[in-house]
Amino acid sequence: MSEKKIAVVTGGARGIGKAIALELAKAGNLVVINYNGSEEKARETKAEIEAAGGQADILQCNVADFDACEAFFKAVAEKYGRVDILVNNAGVFDELLPAGEVSDEIWDRVISTNLTAPMRGIRAVIPVFEKQGGGVIVNTASIAGFTGARGGGAAYVASKHGLIGLTKNVAFNYKDKNIRCNAVAPGRVETNLRVNSENLIGSKTAHDKSIDNWRDIETKVSEGYITNMRKCTPDEIAKVVLFLASDEASFVNGSIFVADGGWTSY
Repeated sequence: MSEKKIAVVTGGARGIGKAIALELAKAGNLVVINYNGSEEKARETKAEIEAAGGQADILQCNVADFDACEAFFKAVAEKYGRVDILVNNAGVFDELLPAGEVSDEIWDRVISTNLTAPMRGIRAVIPVFEKQGGGVIVNTASIAGFTGARGGGAAYVASKHGLIGLTKNVAFNYKDKNIRCNAVAPGRVETNLRVNSENLIGSKTAHDKSIDNWRDIETKVSEGYITNMRKCTPDEIAKVVLFLASDEASFVNGSIFVADGGWTSY
């Protein structure tokens, strides 16, 4: 990316989001790190970017709240004059809970964070993109959006299937307005997603209620890992996002870029 752009990364304080923020900043873009958890982690990521010579800002927002989300993008656009890139990365896991075990609370939290929040982020940024003549959206999906049980439980799989459909729908409907929308679908990644999700949605409590069933479920799903034992690093996913967000991908629209080491090819 030769021209500096304003990039917003949701969930950009840690894990894949942090790697994406670092990669975009390294490419010369000013990155606005959205967070809804630890401000300390967001500040640490900002400091790391700045120490490497990049530019970053942090801004708290619960992207699942549309009013807050709309105000967030308005604030970014007013401060920097535009928004060029939106990376919908914030997400939570459901600890592989099947439909018979998942509570309404966990289902609603996972769907709200993984699917509704990206939709609201897109809905809020579209007017900004339209006004300035274009923009790019990259969603962090998952191979769980293609499979049945390989990548998550009922709520997580449903959310990622929905996010892939949303990506394609947005790509087609806004292609004539110079707005591109793509997604990256990672396989196994070295992150603390499960640990962080446990804290956020309280899935540990659900496990404790039926721990024997949970262990059986995990064993069955984990058997599939033997076909792809290596987990990738967040940096490897971030490089894909950088490409999809760049002008080099100008004719890539509605694409779901699978980055799983060939796992889903088996």
